[in-house]
Amino acid sequence: MPRYRLTLEYDGRGFVGWQRQASGLSVQQALEEAVAAFCGERVTAVAAGRTDAGVHALAQVAHVDLARDFPPERVMGALNAHLRPHPVAVLEARRAGPGFHARFSATERRYLYRILNRRAPPALERGRVWHVIRPLDAERMQEAASLLVGRHDFTSFRDSQCQAASPLKTLRRLHVRRCGEIVEIHAAARSFLHHQVRNMVGTLVLVGGGRRPIAWVAEVLAARDRSRAGPTAPAEGLYFAGVGYDA
Repeated sequence: MPRYRLTLEYDGRGFVGWQRQASGLSVQQALEEAVAAFCGERVTAVAAGRTDAGVHALAQVAHVDLARDFPPERVMGALNAHLRPHPVAVLEARRAGPGFHARFSATERRYLYRILNRRAPPALERGRVWHVIRPLDAERMQEAASLLVGRHDFTSFRDSQCQAASPLKTLRRLHVRRCGEIVEIHAAARSFLHHQVRNMVGTLVLVGGGRRPIAWVAEVLAARDRSRAGPTAPAEGLYFAGVGYDA
């Protein structure tokens, strides 16, 4: 049974997230229904990382197992044709190597958070950025972000509903940069706690806006108390940006 590795992009608005839910349309459901429409097979699509409602993807990776061996370009074309009613696109389809698993083979997951930092509200970017009016100092945010890089107990940035066995995570990268009116925050780790990226972003925005000192972030991390950190940044600014796999 051939396994196909798919790279997807999607607009998270209108979806309940990646994973199937009791009510509402998920990205997983849309993809599985596209496979059924293409070849009549009922499959379970497995993703490298589950995204919440409203979160977007630039390069989500998923796999599906099909009974028949189709050329990858045909799989890509057919799925995109059947996905057309939804804001989901298959950017690439290829046969997966032996033992490949979209989730368990991943060695790194990357996220991008985008903040529109200006007084005027977004028009073209509505639903795709967090609009923050207060001027943000990206350099201060970067200094604060550097305090979070490494292996730490991230309880202070963990959602109360997180099901991870341990709050210990190794944050490989947390980089802040300004591109005109957009402040970008890039994060990379093997895995993240639920809402970890959004909680870190909400904390960094307090520093960037001058409401908290840079050293406060280290105090929040050491406290291991979610109530000490900043607010959870909105879902619409978050993008699943990519996945790393061993060669």
